[in-house]
Parts: sequence; structure tokens; C-alpha cells
Amino acid sequence: MKKLSLFIISALAALTACEDKIDLDIAPGKSFPVLDAWITNEAGPQTIKFTMSVPFTDNNPAPIINDAAITLFDLTNGKSYPFAFKENAYTYDATANPIGVVGHAYKLHVEYKGEIFEAYDTLKRVPPIDSITLKFKKKEEAMSGKEGYYATMHAKDIEGGATDYYWIRSYRSDTTRRLRDAFSIDGSYDEGVSDGAIFILPIAESITDFSKPFQLDEKVIVKLRSVTKRSHEFLTQVDQQVNAGGLFAKVLENVKSNVDNTTPSGKTKILGWFGTSAVSRAEKLVK
Repeated sequence: MKKLSLFIISALAALTACEDKIDLDIAPGKSFPVLDAWITNEAGPQTIKFTMSVPFTDNNPAPIINDAAITLFDLTNGKSYPFAFKENAYTYDATANPIGVVGHAYKLHVEYKGEIFEAYDTLKRVPPIDSITLKFKKKEEAMSGKEGYYATMHAKDIEGGATDYYWIRSYRSDTTRRLRDAFSIDGSYDEGVSDGAIFILPIAESITDFSKPFQLDEKVIVKLRSVTKRSHEFLTQVDQQVNAGGLFAKVLENVKSNVDNTTPSGKTKILGWFGTSAVSRAEKLVK
């Protein structure tokens, strides 16, 4: 047994003793247009990003597409909203009149290089965020070993009706500094587990970056978004791809798009997603 243990240790040491850098000659592959379009019921500019994909080994920013025509159609009330290209994105100013309405169905219409692309989604209901609470933990009290304030979001799933799908995103001090993304079904993780219940703790506490908890004078900002089932599946798949790692990492796979080329004999393919969300927002200053 002792000889076997020594053999295993020696073998592991041999495997980890040195690292060789290997340069791989990877073909750049084909570049595709990529659409990032999320429409909400919030007041303010609504923004759609349209870029070209870049090779995996290319560290340059994605080239921006500036010659497309993008229009959002509210299929429920018949209104249309043209998005104009400005400051590297396509925008519509909804400051005075928000364009997202709960229960309404929407179509995104894109004209690019002589071809037409369309995607559909429905804006679902979202509950309010009741409050955010903070708990200070010393280094020895926190599982992460990091001293600071740990935040918890308090919200309750809407009872009755269809299954509700949610996307929770937290920020530090302002909405340009995203912290965490979490996803929920009826306040839990799976369908049929609960309805009308309070969001379970693992989800409610996920708004804190445990490697760097909140500190004094920082602001906790949380947005609870409604999404459709298809959007929920897309977002969770993307999240798994982005955060894949470790010995048991999920094998990378192509993430599906809901943007269809409706041009007869059209050949161009667009990647990305069009989604709609109703948004509840809450914030709390750490003091």
C-alpha cells in the first residue's frame, strides 16, 4: 500500500512539475452578424447592439455593424418604433413613453445587406422587489473568507397563472458595473416546485459577489427581470458556456438564436437573441 501511494504521488508530481506552452494554429472560421436586443418596460433609452463575431483567439473588439435598419413592432397595439444608429448602437429614446407593456407581443424587424430578419417575444409579468437587507460578516464568519456586507434580495413570486421565469442581475454602485447573474423559475430553480413563494435563499443571496462583498458607501442595485421560457433557456445556456471551467466543465456547444432569415433564398445567418422583460428595481446604500 505504501509503495502504491508513493507511485501515485510520484505520478502526480510528474504531471504537474512543468508546463509547456503550446501555440495552436487555429483557423479563424466564418464571421457572423450578432444581435443583442433586449427591450424592457423601463423609461429611458432602449439599446440594441449589432456586431460581427470575431475568432476565438482574436482579442480585438467585435466590429460594429452600422448600416442596418432595425424596427420594433408592438403586435398587440400596432405601434412601431424605429431604432436609429447612434454611438455604436441602435437606440430608441423611451424616456417620456416606455415602449414595453406587460402582456404585449413584439416583433423585431432587421433589414441588413438586402435580407430581412425577424424575431418574436412576449413581455411577461414581474413581481416587485420588497427590500434588500445587508449583513456584515467578519473574515472568519464568511464562507468566502472575505470581510464585508452581504446582501439579500427579498421578493415573492406571482401566484397563479402560468409558470414565471426570471433573470436577476446585480450591480455595484451603478448599472455599468455588473456583478452577478442568477436565474429562477417561480422563485426556485425548477418548474413545479413552488408557486407564489418567496425566492429561495440561494437565489436571494446571489446578488453579492462573494469574492468581493459590498463595503461602506457602496450601493447595492438589483434588477429582477421577467423573461419567457425560451429566453430563460437561452440565458442559462449562455451562462453555462461563459462560466464553464474545471474538471467537470460542460462541453462547449453552439447557442441557438431566435432570429430567423425570412428572405426567400436568404443565405445570411444572424446569431444572438431578441428578448423582452418587465423590470423591478431596488437599491440600498451600505452605511
